[in-house]
Amino acid sequence: MDLRTFVFGARPDLHERAHEIFSADWPEFIFHDPVADQYMARVREWFGELSLLLVDDEDQIVAGGWGVPLRWDGSLPDLPDGFDDSLTRAVGLREKEGRADTLVIAAAQVRGDLQGRGLAAEMLHRLAAAGERAGLTRVIAPVRPTLKARYPLTPMEQFMSWTRADNTPLDPWLRTHHRMGARILCAAERSMVISGSVAEWEEWADIALPASGSYVVPGALAPVLIDRTVDLGELVEPNVWVRHQ
Repeated sequence: MDLRTFVFGARPDLHERAHEIFSADWPEFIFHDPVADQYMARVREWFGELSLLLVDDEDQIVAGGWGVPLRWDGSLPDLPDGFDDSLTRAVGLREKEGRADTLVIAAAQVRGDLQGRGLAAEMLHRLAAAGERAGLTRVIAPVRPTLKARYPLTPMEQFMSWTRADNTPLDPWLRTHHRMGARILCAAERSMVISGSVAEWEEWADIALPASGSYVVPGALAPVLIDRTVDLGELVEPNVWVRHQ
C-alpha cells in the first residue's frame, strides 16, 4: 500500500470523511470535554503541522492523528496531568511565546476496517517525524488503553501493569507503543474530566441514572459519579503516560 501523509488543514476535501471515520469508534461523552471545547480552535490554528492524515494510493483515508507541542523537563513531576492539561499547557506556552521541546501525541486512529495491519505504528512514526521537523526532541503520549473500559473498576496503576505470557502489555494499544520502543512512565489519573448535567449524561451514555452514586457507563475507563442533588455527573478518566525513543 502506497501511503502519503498530508497535513489535515491541506485537505479540506477529506474533512467530512475524516470526521465520519474518526468519530465512529468513540463514546459520545468524549466529544463533550470542556477543555477541548475551549482550546481546540487554537490548537488547530497554531499547531496544524502536527495534525496529519495518512492516505492510500486511491486517496482514501487510512489513519489520522494529531499532537501539541509543550515544554517538559523530562521528569515525572513535570508531566502534564494528561490530555486536558497538555492542551492547556501547549496553548498557554504559545500565548507566552515560549519555546516548546516536546511533542505530546494526543490521538492517533486507524480506519476500522484496516486495524491490525501495523498502520497505527506507522501513524505514530509519522507524527513523531512531524514533531522532529518542528524541532521537538521528545515524544510522549497520554495513552487511552483500548481494553480499560472492560475493567472500569480496576485502578489504572494496576491495569497498566497487566501483561500477556510474552511479557508485553495486555492492552493492545499500550502494546503497540511498547513494540515501538516506548516506555511506560506512570498513570495519568486525571487525563480528561468530563462534566455534565444528569440529563446530559443519560443522553451521552444512553442509560438511566436514577439516583446519586457511582455508575459503570459503556465506554468509560472509570465510573461516572452522579450527584442528583446538584444535577451533576462527572467522569475523571485516567490514561497512561508513555515516552517514545
